[in-house]
Amino acid sequence: MVAFFASTILSVIVLRFVPVLITPTMVIRCVEQVREGRELKLSHQWVPMRLISPDMSRAVMASEDAKFLEHHGFDFNAIVSAAERNRRHPEKRKLGASTISQQTAKNVFLWQGRSWLRKGLEAYFTVLLELFWPKQRIMEVYLNSIEMGEGIYGAEAVAREHFHTTASLLTRQQCALIAATLPNPRRFSSKNPSAYMLKRQQRILHEMKYVKPMPK
Repeated sequence: MVAFFASTILSVIVLRFVPVLITPTMVIRCVEQVREGRELKLSHQWVPMRLISPDMSRAVMASEDAKFLEHHGFDFNAIVSAAERNRRHPEKRKLGASTISQQTAKNVFLWQGRSWLRKGLEAYFTVLLELFWPKQRIMEVYLNSIEMGEGIYGAEAVAREHFHTTASLLTRQQCALIAATLPNPRRFSSKNPSAYMLKRQQRILHEMKYVKPMPK
């Protein structure tokens, strides 16, 4: 137990300052591609926050976590609302209430899945991130590690792959379209958006007006 706590805390502290160049999710997706006989693809390029359009952080907050700058890792109101909606409509796809901090903890330190063990570890790492990382660092790592398409991870990679530009030059509309895919980036595409994606994009563009920009 001592070794577990010491190693995990040390990892979180180190990664506050070191670029996250690969994550468990990236490795798992590559293994899945090989097993299924698909072309191996891993497109990822770390860039500092100053080289990512400010609209990208506002778009993901509007889409995924409007209270990111206010909470300490968990949005309890969203959790209660999601649980109530799932209870009333069990036939529909279950809603989650993961914050950007929780998603970052999962992407950087854990694996995909819905087991109680994984959720427990996610909560543990979320607390560590909120303790040792400022919000700017959590957002920076999130925008560099989040899955944004098949084999595509981070804002720089998706900007190059889907829009032939860089993360710093992404437009407000492009940022909103990328954010619109995040519930399921392997199903939804920001390169070839469906009518449903374009509708989500417009909603996110509207919500971005009410989202505070990330502090520098």
